[in-house]
Amino acid sequence: MNQTVKPQDLKPESHLETGDDCGPLYVARKKVYPQSISGTFRRIKWGLMAVCLGIYYFLPFLRWNRGLDAPDQAVLIDFPNRRFYFFFIELWPQEVYYFTGLLIIAAVALFLMNAIGGRIWCGYLCPQTVWTDLFYAVERLVEGDRRERMRRDASGSRLTARRITEIGLKHTIWLMIAWWTGGAWVLYFSDAPTLVKDLATFHAPVVAYVWIAMLTASTYLLAGHMREQVCVYMCPWPRIQAALTDEWALNVTYRYDRGEQRTSVKKAAELRALGQVAGDCVDCRQCVAVCPTGIDIRDGAQLDCIQCGLCIDACDAVMTKIGRPTRLIGYDNDINIHRRQEGKPPIYRLVRARTVAYAAIIAVVGGFMIYTLATRSLLDVNVLHDRNPIAVKLSDGSIRNAYTMRVLNKHGFGRLIAIDIEGPANATVHVVGADSVTPDRPMIVIGRDQTEELRLLVTAPAASNQEKSVPVTFHVTDIGLGVVASTTDNFVSP
Repeated sequence: MNQTVKPQDLKPESHLETGDDCGPLYVARKKVYPQSISGTFRRIKWGLMAVCLGIYYFLPFLRWNRGLDAPDQAVLIDFPNRRFYFFFIELWPQEVYYFTGLLIIAAVALFLMNAIGGRIWCGYLCPQTVWTDLFYAVERLVEGDRRERMRRDASGSRLTARRITEIGLKHTIWLMIAWWTGGAWVLYFSDAPTLVKDLATFHAPVVAYVWIAMLTASTYLLAGHMREQVCVYMCPWPRIQAALTDEWALNVTYRYDRGEQRTSVKKAAELRALGQVAGDCVDCRQCVAVCPTGIDIRDGAQLDCIQCGLCIDACDAVMTKIGRPTRLIGYDNDINIHRRQEGKPPIYRLVRARTVAYAAIIAVVGGFMIYTLATRSLLDVNVLHDRNPIAVKLSDGSIRNAYTMRVLNKHGFGRLIAIDIEGPANATVHVVGADSVTPDRPMIVIGRDQTEELRLLVTAPAASNQEKSVPVTFHVTDIGLGVVASTTDNFVSP
């Protein structure tokens, strides 16, 4: 007999059954309270933070003299005039391949860093790490270090006037840093002092305020609230890095050959007094307390570890206090741990096939970019043949072809150029709308840092040019400097 199953008889399932109990699809965030620490790697991080933030915030105000009527900002992305200025370098839209080369160098440099020292980019130079470090410093300054903040959050203390003041001051400083971060970004796209004045007097373009607002909000949220979540869940580099690393890469490593078995300081001293082996790790958990992602480095390699080296400083401080050798945690690899367990000395191979290959790619691409930049011509020319009509036969029997010529003067001064052609027999060239003292050889003045569009008419007798198509070469000569730029097309008969 069929039995009807009623809805109320069904029991809700918290998860799918697969033979074993499954955990949740994701783990709720556990707030991290990194403790302040001093040491070698912390000083390196402070130094790099000061350099990186100093460059980012103040570089737009650095001046560079490029001559009369030229922008004097050292680094400027000038979208209206389609130029990129970097000190003495000026790039045009046609030279976008330089940016391609920079992207290649940046990517391969990241691979090289990984092959040598793991995620040193993440730990020291990544913008998320730099700004999060800065926000943590503000938080400690206003609210106290790890223990004070943990005790306050655990007790759920009520909002007193002092607590409200602390919260307000912290978020105000965060927002000021985030606002200046967004403001500094837009300064790279316009003259910095002028734009600062316009922003202060509310005369700046609306797009500037929009970008500042977006970057302020993103900096405040990412560095102030999301923090390690960005590194663990949002950033793709940890997954890529894990696939690129090899056994010789130096990563922040707990040297378990020295540290195990863990025991207290007192117990370790007793064991050593009896001639027994005791690990150097005293299970103080200082390495966990200072970690910005809240992991335990003693558990081995983990995706969450940004390899900032702060756990090394914390462990070194403890080892110094208890009179044990430092670097129980250090930049190392499993190969050396196994070698020490076998009584062999550690070996390091920074120079190996992949590091040499990465360095060679950087050198080749960088060298090619430097060579092309040093030898590039500041006078360029392009020609486009008219398509309708492609050629015209005049009343005297001669043939005329029309072209559109673009002459690029990348120099910081005006230039007098002469236009010559070679290819069609007995051909002459005329520039429409331009007067020249030498009609058979047109001479035109091209303004500084400009692109001039000219319409050229090339005429040649039909009797001397019987072929259907004849290659024609256009030469543009700088009369003053003698520099020549050339391009080719075809001279065709009707």
